[in-house]
Amino acid sequence: MYGIVEISGHQYRVEAGMTIDVEKLQQEAGTTIELDKVLFVGGEKFTVGTPLVSGAKVVAEVVRHDKSRKIIVFKRKPGRYKRKNGHRQEFTTLKIKEIKA
Repeated sequence: MYGIVEISGHQYRVEAGMTIDVEKLQQEAGTTIELDKVLFVGGEKFTVGTPLVSGAKVVAEVVRHDKSRKIIVFKRKPGRYKRKNGHRQEFTTLKIKEIKA
């Protein structure tokens, strides 16, 4: 069984036992959260939400918080302008425990 869930404005395809990286969440590492914005539940029979599937939840555990690789942003114009900037996006790793439909 798999599902499509919305987390922080992004949609992810999830299955039980899977780990995903999402935008940083406020929950502490080691806590269990329930995601109730389930858009689709699939398997032998599938259910499409309008816009959400009623009664469906995804149970996940917060594994860790981290930062991604550094991205260098460099802008320049010949002879007059140079700017160098870097960015590291923070993310949260979730381990999907089960999908309740």
